[in-house]
Amino acid sequence: MKIFIVAGEESGDQLGAPLMRALRVRAPQAIFAGVGGDAMEREGLKSLFPLRDIAVMGFVPVLKKLPTLLERIDRTASAALEFAPDLMIVIDSPDFTHRVAKKVRAKAPAIPIVDYVCPSVWAWRPGRAKTMRRHFDRVLCLLPFEPAALERLGGPPGTYVGHPLIERAALLTPTPADEARRAVDPPLLALLPGSRRSELDRLMPVFRDTVAALAARAPGLDVALPAVRKHVSLIERMTADWPVKPRLVHGEAYKYETFRRARAALAASGTVTLELALARVPSVVAYKVSKAEEFIARRLVVAPSIVLPNLILGENVYPEFIQDDCAPQNLADATMTLFADGPARAAQLAGLAAIAERMRLPQGRAPSDLAAETALATRRL
Repeated sequence: MKIFIVAGEESGDQLGAPLMRALRVRAPQAIFAGVGGDAMEREGLKSLFPLRDIAVMGFVPVLKKLPTLLERIDRTASAALEFAPDLMIVIDSPDFTHRVAKKVRAKAPAIPIVDYVCPSVWAWRPGRAKTMRRHFDRVLCLLPFEPAALERLGGPPGTYVGHPLIERAALLTPTPADEARRAVDPPLLALLPGSRRSELDRLMPVFRDTVAALAARAPGLDVALPAVRKHVSLIERMTADWPVKPRLVHGEAYKYETFRRARAALAASGTVTLELALARVPSVVAYKVSKAEEFIARRLVVAPSIVLPNLILGENVYPEFIQDDCAPQNLADATMTLFADGPARAAQLAGLAAIAERMRLPQGRAPSDLAAETALATRRL
């Protein structure tokens, strides 16, 4: 069996490697070709080119690399057609992978094409769902509400195969010792300002003043900031003059330990909110973008929330403060209510208790295994 597989950035590479392993279990003679990173190459893929050639974000960086990106799209589609696969799988990065899929479908409509990771059509530009139907036979969804959203929007059929975080549930679930730490005063606050430079630039000044306000109302407040490795030096410089300096936490194991023991969290919107929810950490979510991005978002975003746990639960369990509302006093007031055993904390804990159940897969299956099974079943026999 020949499988052409395409990832467009590091996160896709991390999904693609376990998927390749699971595909090989079900199809031991599978031969892979396509585009991937280090993890997928360790599984035997010889990538057409390095991921750094196409892994760019932001309007200006994309414009600067546009000729290279267009050439890589054409090269990838041509390689897929020459390979003549029994199955093609593209992983995330829709600006790149969907254009490849479109070209392949136009020239070889008999090749079944699977999209691994549903684009956020439920949040913005919902019209993309109908366009996807022309290019994809199946979408492998990481979030449980996405198959229904695709159906509602006229997109291709979707199957919930589970989020990779499910496999880390044991690392996120608090032990009795962790729960005991959560009850200790002064409380431990997990501070998560984001993993992108733009997020740090906009949120760190707000978080500095928020932490100062909280410390004045909760003397001795313990603040831990799990820092992304590539930004450690930057965060150290940014926090050098903070009146209340957070402890920087390094590495995934210590990050999860922080989540298990934190009384509450103040976090940028993103996947980290789902990690916090699985660890049952009451949280406040903040986010700020540029005025230009805000102008565009107000016209394109249709989701009732920007917070993944809220979308999964269908209710705004985590309060979110966006743009002008993302102000120190607002964040401090909301976070203080989570330190006490009152209605706000109880309401969040009750909602978060349902998160793991909503995301659980049948018979405790691994997401990569179900993704492989579903992808292989998509072949047109």
